[in-house]
Amino acid sequence: MRTEYENLKVYMSQSSRTVAVTGAGISYLYGMRRLKQSVGRMNAGRIFSASYVRKNPEKFYAVMKDAFLDATFVKGPSTVHKQLAELEKQGKIYGIVTQNLDCLHTIAGSENVIEFQGSFRDNICIDCGSRCYDYRIWNHGQMPRCEKCGAPLMPTAFCRDSSAGANLSRESMQKAADMISQADLVLVIGTTGFRSDEYLSRMRAGTRLVQINPSATQFDEIADLNIRADAADALDALLNG
Repeated sequence: MRTEYENLKVYMSQSSRTVAVTGAGISYLYGMRRLKQSVGRMNAGRIFSASYVRKNPEKFYAVMKDAFLDATFVKGPSTVHKQLAELEKQGKIYGIVTQNLDCLHTIAGSENVIEFQGSFRDNICIDCGSRCYDYRIWNHGQMPRCEKCGAPLMPTAFCRDSSAGANLSRESMQKAADMISQADLVLVIGTTGFRSDEYLSRMRAGTRLVQINPSATQFDEIADLNIRADAADALDALLNG
């Protein structure tokens, strides 16, 4: 493993713009539940609709709390989230593209984060359509409500019967693809490649891709370097090795 870590350091030293791509793996390992576990036998299509939330705001909040909020606000960012924030602070990575909605990168201190599925930082009122751009509204132990009309708020990305969610998805993915297109080194960490074809297709010729993942994924065949290790160990080697 030492050889792989040394190769990673060389790649990093030769890179002028490194972008990290992260997935659910870095959150599940540190307490985040899978949404399917929290939804249980309930119909996910119904839950993520304005009509359901209007009638059952506290049930919706309970699902969000079980699936995301406890891990986000009680357990907080993992070692990996904090390491990536420190790497950005040191100028060793330019930014992060993530499929995660939990805002843990931001809470850990990362500043240049593209959440291509949206997140709890972008919310919409189910009645008047007002937007609230603050993840902290979910940290008050109850369903957040619109300051203008008092109706429940939902993460915009979850509101399946609103065009705002679809627009957000398109805009966020475009930003993610733009960031990837400017990178000369891409670190893939804790993701099996959800929607990866939409952003990796923008990689420039000659851009290196390093995968840090203890398990095999679809990136194995295209990666310049595969590191079969816990991400925390690999990033520690970058910070302190």
